Amino acid sequence: MTGAGRQFRSIAVHDYSGHPFQAQLSRELARRGHAVTHYHCPSFSTPKGKLEREEFDPPTLRIEPVRLRRPFAKYSGARRFGQEIEYGLRLGARLRRERPELVLSSNTPLLAAAVLQAVLLASRVPVVFWQQDVYSVAMANHARRRLPRLGAALGSVFIGLEKLLLKTSRRVVTISNDFSATLDEWGVKADRVDVVENWAPIDELPLRPRRNAWSHRHGLDDLKVLLYSGTLGLKHDPSMLLALAETFESRGDVRVVVASEGRGADWLAEHGSHLSSLVLVGFQPYDDLPDMMASAEILVALLEPDASCFSVPSKVLTYHCAGRAILAALPKENLAARIIEHEGSGIVVSSADHGAIVTAGRKLIDDVELSRLMGDRARAYAVDTFNISTIGDRFETIIEQVCNTDR
Repeated sequence: MTGAGRQFRSIAVHDYSGHPFQAQLSRELARRGHAVTHYHCPSFSTPKGKLEREEFDPPTLRIEPVRLRRPFAKYSGARRFGQEIEYGLRLGARLRRERPELVLSSNTPLLAAAVLQAVLLASRVPVVFWQQDVYSVAMANHARRRLPRLGAALGSVFIGLEKLLLKTSRRVVTISNDFSATLDEWGVKADRVDVVENWAPIDELPLRPRRNAWSHRHGLDDLKVLLYSGTLGLKHDPSMLLALAETFESRGDVRVVVASEGRGADWLAEHGSHLSSLVLVGFQPYDDLPDMMASAEILVALLEPDASCFSVPSKVLTYHCAGRAILAALPKENLAARIIEHEGSGIVVSSADHGAIVTAGRKLIDDVELSRLMGDRARAYAVDTFNISTIGDRFETIIEQVCNTDR
């Protein structure tokens, strides 16, 4: 038993993407005495968190990569199909041997999640589905655009699969009340759903000076920077970044820096090759993240209009830790947009309005005092909100409820 009647548990936290805040949760649960194994997929290309054991990590923490035979083929449907099944089988085999008391799983591709859940149900290991996005809705929208005749049928299959996974999970943790209507429509009972908004590991993201080793290395010390960091995928329109770069091309003292990889970054490299105001770098090491964000005056976030119902960009939360003003092209109803507007930590414009993002970008670059004020508000929000002890309490309560439920 622990201090408030808690029991030490054997927990598997699985985050397919390897993002920072899920790893922080694993460390927090291990710090409390639980035996935690944190699983992730290094074969999936995306910005990563702290995924190696560190000197002061609790002895009850293990961090285990689950590798595919080849890098994950994000843009090939046929290869993805096989790789998702491969991943589900590989992770399922490990968890079947380990037999934790509970698996908390997030960011898992749907086919991999289906295989994994089948293995765990057969092994009588309860699963908590940590819903970061309503994946099937995004997949269905994409299928309808790409395959007009078959897309609707494929979309129905995706949605049916996610419904099944949610219903057969012991509990669902979702990141926004905005997803609750969909869960209710799908027949997921409200008493099995907990809402825990995402956060960023503020202790790992200290404030840094504008001029630092990263800015010097990239030749940005004497320039004004608008920075986009993270994935540029189907939910993001890279032409918004191109519009920003084009509007600042004549100034000479401004750079639009994009730290990303994949199709969106490739599109920018092709269409913005003539622009000296556009600087493209790949995904950066996690330890460089504080310096990279500090090098900017403005941090930029994007989300397509039809993505608001199934996604909340977690990079906006990371941006708040940096103490920089945020320029966000987001649907106004999205949770991330509501946070920015409520806290006064930046400017939100329409996802599809190139003119609005250019106007707002100019305003924030030119109005130094406004940008500084918004940056101060951003950091204050992060300090007040991203308390890992409080967040750990929420998850520990959910874990106890699941483990104390008759199977």
